[in-house]
Amino acid sequence: MMALPDYHTCATALAAGERSRVLFRHRHRAEYLPGAPDIVLCVAAERGPGGEVRIAATDRPADTWLRRADSGADIRQFAHHFQVPVLELHRPLVLVPVVIPKPWGREIWYTGIEARGQSGVAGEGGQMPLPWLLSIAREEVLGTRGELGLLKILDPLPDPVYGDLYFELHETKHEVYVVTGVDPDSWPGGEGAIRFGFDPIRRAEHASDSAFRAAYLAGVRNYRDIRCRIDEIQDRWRTAEGIGSHEPVPAATLRRWHAALVPEWRLMEKDARAAMERFTRMLPLRVGDVVRVPPLLPHALQHGVRTVEFQTPVYERRILSFAQKVLTQAHWDTVEAAASMLLEAPPAEPFPVLAAGPGIRRERIATFEDFEVERLVLGPHAAGALESTATHLLMMVVAGLVAFDGKTLGSESAALIPPGSSGLRLCNIGADTAVVLISRPR
Repeated sequence: MMALPDYHTCATALAAGERSRVLFRHRHRAEYLPGAPDIVLCVAAERGPGGEVRIAATDRPADTWLRRADSGADIRQFAHHFQVPVLELHRPLVLVPVVIPKPWGREIWYTGIEARGQSGVAGEGGQMPLPWLLSIAREEVLGTRGELGLLKILDPLPDPVYGDLYFELHETKHEVYVVTGVDPDSWPGGEGAIRFGFDPIRRAEHASDSAFRAAYLAGVRNYRDIRCRIDEIQDRWRTAEGIGSHEPVPAATLRRWHAALVPEWRLMEKDARAAMERFTRMLPLRVGDVVRVPPLLPHALQHGVRTVEFQTPVYERRILSFAQKVLTQAHWDTVEAAASMLLEAPPAEPFPVLAAGPGIRRERIATFEDFEVERLVLGPHAAGALESTATHLLMMVVAGLVAFDGKTLGSESAALIPPGSSGLRLCNIGADTAVVLISRPR
């Protein structure tokens, strides 16, 4: 095994055709961490006779190992020595999620890379941080076109008000939600909701859209003033109870604090919030429903409605309102957002059916400028093939038990499928219908 002390990526280190095994250093710029530190990784890589590539990496000092050129040590010896996994880049990579607490519940990130948390990739013997993999071998796992989209689960608390998400819009980001659960205690009839644009009846009560926007802004300002005063009071209680100013607070604590307010403040908050929210539209949701969120449309998933979300991998949003303290910024963006926000969603269009047959149905549930999402439904014991493409795929099982490529994925398991993967068949090995979501860049 030749030692390469210089800094490489997997593609450059394996560029010479005669080299089947290499050791090299890789400089990973962790821009998602404060100060964007450089992390020096030692990487072992090998390419098999069919072009298949495997890697292992460590951030531990590895000078001694790097000096063992021509020692005959292979990648598995390297991985065993440093207690790190071996990743096979020519096969689907199972994603390891990270849980991120939120004021309204939690998010479960499968491809998240931020200071708050980084997802991982499972391999033989453990997991590698996803940002390491993308830094070392971006071309191998993503191809030359398209960014890795953000895949996550939104898991709001079943608590009314405190489990409702921000009412927000995005200026460039596209999102698609697929409902996977509706809390039966919050929504006894099985029909949850998302706040989605504005109420056409209230809109028609105003002489113009400009007048409607002005009236809505006035309602938000009224609630915002009350909200700020309550937040100031509750911030003192945060300090007294040893809770940081930007830490999420359990819903039970928020309810206790709210109950401790003087009655007139509680009534003012309730009435102002109801007046503000009467401007908005509530869209009913059941398990299996799909919500395509275009840019500039204000929306807020409601408490107890669990969804899978695919979205453009950028962080940008405008918060119009929130029924508790916003922890990530010191202001709301209602005035800026109101000027450009859509007042109603574009009409829903039927999903194009891409394939249908006994026990199988494949349909496209979202098409945006940068990515599209398909839904594959497999009856008991049915099987379907994944098309080989020049781009990577993101795949999540949302119902059932699916076997492919020697792996078994249950509900809410996800995989990153490198470009060029071929001959992959998804088999429903359970007795119930299996549902798989597949996202690909455009």
